[in-house]
Amino acid sequence: MVREWDPRTAPSAEIEGALSALNAAFAIDLPDDPQWRIDSFREYLALTMPGERRVSWLAESSPGAAARGEGVLGGANILLLGDIGVVEVIVHPGARRDGVGRELLAAAIRRAYAEGFASIGVEVVGGTSAVEFYERHGFQCAYVEIRNVLDLSTVDWQKLGEMAKGVGHGYRIEYYPGGPPEELYEGYAAAKEIVRDSYDVGDLELRPSSYDAERLRASLETLHARGMKPYIVLAIHEQTGKVAALTEVVVPAQHPSRADQYDTVVVPAHRGYGLARALKARMLFELRSAEPRLTEVQTWNAFENEPMLKVNAELGFLPDRQWREYEAEVADLARLFDMAA
Repeated sequence: MVREWDPRTAPSAEIEGALSALNAAFAIDLPDDPQWRIDSFREYLALTMPGERRVSWLAESSPGAAARGEGVLGGANILLLGDIGVVEVIVHPGARRDGVGRELLAAAIRRAYAEGFASIGVEVVGGTSAVEFYERHGFQCAYVEIRNVLDLSTVDWQKLGEMAKGVGHGYRIEYYPGGPPEELYEGYAAAKEIVRDSYDVGDLELRPSSYDAERLRASLETLHARGMKPYIVLAIHEQTGKVAALTEVVVPAQHPSRADQYDTVVVPAHRGYGLARALKARMLFELRSAEPRLTEVQTWNAFENEPMLKVNAELGFLPDRQWREYEAEVADLARLFDMAA
């Protein structure tokens, strides 16, 4: 049974059941990843950026089973942003191959179709059954990147200290736990905008960034509300006072032993001065002090982004697995699922 579900008001037993299904799926699909915790899990599921909406569904073995703390077979949600819907489907391994995933996917497609969305995207972990599932249901791979993971226990901290100091003359490095100060929002967002315009490898932007000060402010507020603490390291060009480069890492309460690398960008005019390497090295030093539970950092990069892949390798990141972005036209999916009028 699949029903629409609101994690903001759901009983605690249902939240715990959804977490249990997620962790059971991860144990099969991503066995080396840390299990998720209940900390701020409700907020993680429920909260979105202003102007975005997330609609969720829960699959349970029988009516009312999830509320009794049993029988959660999986869940799905669709994040509606801009002109694309971003889908996520999680199915407990014990319920796979029983049509649960198809039913959850159909619910998300039906909502996107009813609201007039033109296309749907989904992130798919390479080497898992999800690849075959989405391809069988009409999705096509549009973009591939590689996830790299750094085990902090393997870091050569002396070498890393040299990297952190290896920045060209005329720049100063600044560290901001929680987010940059208000006076830097405009310059911070402007740096991201410049880099977005200069470098395009076809990413569907299923994890959209913030390219203006207002959205940046809202993004940081949303991260905190979802239990995800951001850490920022910036390079300031001393002659102009402008943001020349930045790197972002987020430590989620849901898996505090593994941090997520968000954007690392260097404005084109400031490339060639060792900024990316220095910023990321400085970040690791700060995280070691600020987050004692942290043991790993994960990052995602396009295969075409050879400079950043090289920097990550020098820092000690190791390739883990492919991360794929799939897309499909909603009209095509509606016909496949017999929804079209």
